[in-house]
Parts: sequence; structure tokens; C-alpha cells
Amino acid sequence: MENEKELISLIAPLSPEDEKLISSAFSFSKKVHKSQKRFSGDPYFIHAYETAKLLAQLRMSPVTIAAGLLHDTIEDAEVSKEEIKDRFGGEVLFLVQGVTKLGKLKYRGADRHSESLRKLFVAVSQDIRVIIIKLADRLHNMRTLEYVPENKRERIAKETLEIYVPVAYRLGIRKLSRELEDVAFPYVYKEEYEKTKSLLKKKTSEDAKKLEKFQKSVRKVLAKHGITEFSIDYRLKTLYSLYNKLIRKDWNIEKVYDISALRIVLSDVSDCYKVLGIIHGTWRPLPGRIKDYIAFPKPNGYRALHTTIFTGYGNVVEIQIKTREMHKEAEFGIASHVFYKETKKNKKSFSDFAWIRRLLPFKSSPEKKKLDIEDSFDDIPSWIRELVEYQAREKNREELEEEMKEDFFEQRIFVFTPRGDVVDLPIDSSPIDFAYAIHSEIGNQTSGAKVNGKLVSLDTKLKNGDIVEIITGKNISPTHKWMEYAKTATAKKHIKSVLQKKSTEK
Repeated sequence: MENEKELISLIAPLSPEDEKLISSAFSFSKKVHKSQKRFSGDPYFIHAYETAKLLAQLRMSPVTIAAGLLHDTIEDAEVSKEEIKDRFGGEVLFLVQGVTKLGKLKYRGADRHSESLRKLFVAVSQDIRVIIIKLADRLHNMRTLEYVPENKRERIAKETLEIYVPVAYRLGIRKLSRELEDVAFPYVYKEEYEKTKSLLKKKTSEDAKKLEKFQKSVRKVLAKHGITEFSIDYRLKTLYSLYNKLIRKDWNIEKVYDISALRIVLSDVSDCYKVLGIIHGTWRPLPGRIKDYIAFPKPNGYRALHTTIFTGYGNVVEIQIKTREMHKEAEFGIASHVFYKETKKNKKSFSDFAWIRRLLPFKSSPEKKKLDIEDSFDDIPSWIRELVEYQAREKNREELEEEMKEDFFEQRIFVFTPRGDVVDLPIDSSPIDFAYAIHSEIGNQTSGAKVNGKLVSLDTKLKNGDIVEIITGKNISPTHKWMEYAKTATAKKHIKSVLQKKSTEK
């Protein structure tokens, strides 16, 4: 049942002004949606409330939560922009209008897909909170998808998997992306869903008791070494995530080592490395399964130490070791930083997140200009910057869709230069893609490549953690064969350009 006090309690303590803003938005939204019903027969206001509640659970600001309560008032309750502005201020209106615009985008298949993506990311460039509200709105809609007419369900679920899930993941908001994946999965891939569910059920029933025993053993070992300030629990891989992995493992669930992961949460970074040493000193780790995402965070900001070990009970388990702050960021991603910015109550330094400030409007003038992308290259994450750049380029829809799906919506790998710089590429990328990701001239002059110190062919598929060195030559230039090796749109674009130039000269 929708409850104003419950909503406020989720982000308490609040100033009287902020509490009044949420209370007013709650009452107004309930009033204007009073005569409306959902497909389920429930009052429409329940949707506005549940959207706001998700935002409160993400610890968003009162302004964002108010906008969540009001996000459908212009579109569905025919409330004027002027009334929203007079009652709740220009900033709330700015966010509500942003969500309203996104609400008009519908997935209609390939010909409309790219246009939807383009508009979606233009909105990101204006204000990241618009996307977070839209993600919360979409999640509650997906929770009630069974009540939507059957002919619409697959389209909505597919749109969720192809557009909203990747956005939530790349923003690091796993709290939303995990559930979005799993509620959409059975509507898009019904047979695969049932098969994955059956395999997981069998596997987890076998491993549950072993995992419980192992967890107790870990507690004892850490206590023995003087580590007492920690929390420990375990999580199961989501069905959709498991499905994607099973496809790559020929549906052999025995080859998936991270179905269940033990999570150890500590107070500081030094304890994380200390615990990793204790774990490895007690149990044997699997070679090649140790990942340091603290020293080399994922592009979406995820940080933790990962290792997979033989438990001694006849199974292997992934262990994730992180601080409380890292765990919070793993769940809430960019939302946690936006909250810091909006409230200014937290003394956390924003030096690492300056790009977020540029994605937020100035409170004195919320309708202020769009992000000036040229002035913001230094600290905006490359994946947001590149996506925003797409909207400014004239392309036909088919080409744009292909590039976006290949570059940004497939699973990623993280490889290194010999100096230790991280390069983020789509899965199955080659040394050619790596070379062009560094610089177009390096790509054009690639004569060979070393992966982990060994010479490899240019069509080699790179793997997570590979150290790649590109060998260049002055008289080298791209060939038609390179187009087959290239995975990224960037590499293909440069190769095509050189080939066309050669053809013209001939």
C-alpha cells in the first residue's frame, strides 16, 4: 500500500523543506491520477509511488523522488508544464519533461531501434537523473508486465533487454539491471528461460549445503587471523546472466564457476588484500581466475577483488572481496554519486566524478544548455562521451544501429597496454580493434601483435586480462582482410576509409 511516511523514511533525515516537497508531490500525484487505472485494475497512482520508492531505495535526492512521483502527470494526467513549475519548481519540471520525452520512445524493431537509442542518450547528456527515473519507471512496469495485453509484452520486454538493461549496467546500477534482466527474460526467450531455470535449480540444490559449510570455514579462518570486522554472504548469478554464460559454454553448467559467489565486505582496502592472501594461503585458487578490479576498475566503476578457489568440498566457488563503499557502488553505481552531488551533505570528494556535475543542470537555471561535449572530454567516461557524439553525426539508421549494438551493447572485455592502461572492447575483439582503440595511426600501421608476450595473428580473439602490444611498420596499410578481423565500428570506419582512398588513387 502506498504510504507517504514510508517513502520519506527511506531517505530520512530530511529538512522540513525537502519533506514538504515530497509530501506535496505525493498528494498532488495521487489527486491527478485518482480516476485512472492500470491494466491490472490497480489505481494508477501505485505506479507513480512504486517508481518514487525505487528512487528512494537508490538514495536519490528529494527533488528526484518528487519528479518520480510526478513523472506521468504531464503525459497521462494532462497537467500543464506551468502548473508543475509553479507548484514544484523549474528543476522538478525539467526532470518530468525529460522522462515524458523518453516515454514516447517505443521499440518497433530494427528500423526504429537506433532512433530510440540516439534520443535516449541525448537525454543522458542533458541530465543523468532523467535516465535513473526512467529506469525505475521501467522496472515497476516490468514487474506488472503480465497484466499488459499479450501482443505488447514481447516488444516491451525486448526493448528492456536491448536498451534499458545495458544502460543500467553501464551506469553501474546493478540493483536495477539485475531485476530488469530477469523479469524480461521469460517474455523474450521462453524456452531458454525454462532450460536455464531447470539447470540452475539442479545445480544450486547440489551446491547449497557445500556453500553453507564453506562459508562457516571462511569465518573461522578469518577470525583465526584476527579479521573480525566483516560481513559475509553469498549471491546467486541471475538467470539471464547465467543464460548468456551458458551460451558461451555450450550449455555446460559445470564450466560456469561463478554461479554462486561468496561476498566478503570489509572496512578498508588494505583488509581486502590481506583477506585475499589468507584465502589463497588456505585454499587453492584456480589459475587465471584472480581479478583485481580495485587496481583496475571496470569502466562502469565496479571495484572488488575476485578469486575462484577449490573449497575442499568437491566444488569451486568465486569469492568477491570489497569494502562497504565498493559494495554500495556496485549496487547503486552512478546513482550514489548523483546523490552526493545533489545533497552536498556528504563530504566525499567529487574530484573523481567531475563529469557527473556536468551532466546535472545548474539549479538556478534547470533548462540551461545541453552538455558541451567539446569542453568535457577529459573526465566523462568514454562510453558516455562516444554515445553522445553519435547523436551529432548524420548516419542512416541501419548503420547507426549496427555500430551501437556492436560497440556498446555487447558484453565487454578489458585488456591492457604494456604500460597497464585499460582498454575496454566488445567481446571477440582482435588486436586490430585494440590498435585502433589506441590511435588511428597505430591501427593503420599495424604489422603484428604480441599478446602476453607472444606473437599472435591479427585475427586472434582477445580475452579478459590480456596484455597486448602492437608492432607497427612504416610501409604497412590496411587490407580487405582486416575488415573480417575488426569487431568495433571505430576500426571498421578507419579501415574502410583507407581502402576507399587506395581505390580512388588507383
